[in-house]
Amino acid sequence: MPSPGSAQESVPASRRSKITPERAQELYSAVLDLLRESGYDSLTMEGVASRTRCGKSTLYRQWGSKPELVVAALHGTRRTLFSDIDTGSLRGDLHEAARVVEAASNQDTALMHALSHAALQNPDLHCALRSTLITPAIRAIDAMVERAVRRGEIEAGNPAADYVAAQMFGVMRARPLLRERYDDDAFLARFIECAVLPALGLPTSPPATQGGGT
Repeated sequence: MPSPGSAQESVPASRRSKITPERAQELYSAVLDLLRESGYDSLTMEGVASRTRCGKSTLYRQWGSKPELVVAALHGTRRTLFSDIDTGSLRGDLHEAARVVEAASNQDTALMHALSHAALQNPDLHCALRSTLITPAIRAIDAMVERAVRRGEIEAGNPAADYVAAQMFGVMRARPLLRERYDDDAFLARFIECAVLPALGLPTSPPATQGGGT
């Protein structure tokens, strides 16, 4: 069996070119759906073949192994949740991020939970998970904080500024474990007002005005 990271290189390009980009996207979407539904351990090449009506031999010929297919699916469907958020204030940015998280909670959050344990055992999978889902979102939240510093909303050097992304990701990861559900934007809005903003020295808003704005 090919070692992780080498399977695709060992398959001649002429053999890997039979699947069109459009068909590859269909396969990638099916892989991620199956991961969300049943987790990494239950994902099989047979299951992907059945879901997509694709020959199992084609999957092995194209990607070589289940880890390679999952890595390709992560990279092939890469998107950044928070990249377009810029409301003009840190409070607005974070509340908009909470809204986006709620809208995507059954997608990206479920996917991270499905892959987190397997990623610890597979360096390529871990790298793909970080580069496609985690790192871009952390950078987007860090950019929100940096803009807030430039606007003078929070003081440069505020020690809490380095931990905003950790706070947001921590509560997103912990919420379903503690309450058996994914985050909703109301919970995240309260968390932002009660934990994140006070740590940065920013005033909080009454519950009736939470959710965005300046």
